[in-house]
Amino acid sequence: MIVFPHAKINLGLHITGKENKPGGYHTIETVLFPVNMFDALEVIPAPDHSMRFSQSGLPLPDDGRNNLCLNALSLISEELRNRTTDAGNSGLPPLHIHLHKKIPAGAGLGGGSSDASHMLLLLNKRFGLNLAPETLSRLAAKLGSDCPFFLQRQPMLATGRGDQLHPMPELNLQGYTLIIVCPPVHISTAAAYRLVSPARPAADLKQIVHRPVEEWQGKLVNDFEAPISRHYPEVAEAKKHLMASGAVYASLSGSGSAVYGLFSSPPSLDELQTAFPSGHIVKAAAGIS
Repeated sequence: MIVFPHAKINLGLHITGKENKPGGYHTIETVLFPVNMFDALEVIPAPDHSMRFSQSGLPLPDDGRNNLCLNALSLISEELRNRTTDAGNSGLPPLHIHLHKKIPAGAGLGGGSSDASHMLLLLNKRFGLNLAPETLSRLAAKLGSDCPFFLQRQPMLATGRGDQLHPMPELNLQGYTLIIVCPPVHISTAAAYRLVSPARPAADLKQIVHRPVEEWQGKLVNDFEAPISRHYPEVAEAKKHLMASGAVYASLSGSGSAVYGLFSSPPSLDELQTAFPSGHIVKAAAGIS
């Protein structure tokens, strides 16, 4: 069975606070928007009865040793062990898992989180586990703050640690071309948070995203963007080239390094690639069917 985990972009991102304890989580508010950039994840029962994970496409951090798909498998297995089940639903067989990566890692596009969440969905469906949506969401939250979002297929306002989700089905970006530029740098989320200080947002995020896209620039802000651009000039360069190519709005996604632009008219990808030869440039669509 094959599923296709999708990416996301952030429409604005405010770091609103931090828990007052060592290692405490930051609190945020952001709009998570699904994007039709996909990985491919395949799972089959192992014909040789041995567990195996393989990967192709773009590279994974640590060569995939800490891959979230395997963490998702472990959580599902633990959930099944803790349940009273009939003999036919007492566990999972050894599996062959293959992940083909097209969503760059460390880019703020949520690829790893999406892979993990889709692993939960795939196992639940393939093996008839009948886990309720609430159970899948609880398991996803253990994998990462944004993982529950990827169980959905619509825009969401995320608050708290990013795990409190509020559907925004009325929000759409139809009519705009989405271009994503991935500079050749990997930015860890932990490192990005060390560069920012929590602050009260200057403007209401929900009000801004309901204004015309052409009014977003300078108002819809990602708090990570300024400090990350200072430490990684490739990020600032990517945004500069997107704006110069006619983007009506451009921003860092998540904690980076990907920068996206929304265009009312499709730009020339060849010209963008010439202007920014070191970047991986993708034309996508905001929203998925």
